[in-house]
Amino acid sequence: MSFDVPFELDVGFDRLYGLEITEIVDGIVRGRVSVRDEIKQPAGLVHGGVYAAMAESMATNGTAATVFGDGSTAVGLSNQTSFLRPITSGTINAVARARHRGRTTWVWEVELTDDAGRLCALTRVTVAVRPRPSSGP
Repeated sequence: MSFDVPFELDVGFDRLYGLEITEIVDGIVRGRVSVRDEIKQPAGLVHGGVYAAMAESMATNGTAATVFGDGSTAVGLSNQTSFLRPITSGTINAVARARHRGRTTWVWEVELTDDAGRLCALTRVTVAVRPRPSSGP
């Protein structure tokens, strides 16, 4: 999907595990990852790192979409993920909401659910806002 952001979303690690950002609007980011064997741990559950990576990427991209025009960029500062229920198939669905928008940090809460809408992981991400280097987001 295409968004009005001045940087590429489908790159690097996010592409590797399959993050698809479906919406970026003011303070809200929606995304999903299709479950496949490559992102599961040996017991057959989605690896916890996938949830954490989704949350951090969505929060960082949501922040960057807002601050990029001011000459700033966004980078993850902290990520605390609680795993509540496993996902073994289907899709990981996520909604990130900005809870604090400061001059140098933003704080996001991300809810990750299964296809039945059950809360499976809850993440709080702190994103640092810094001056943008001469190239890249």
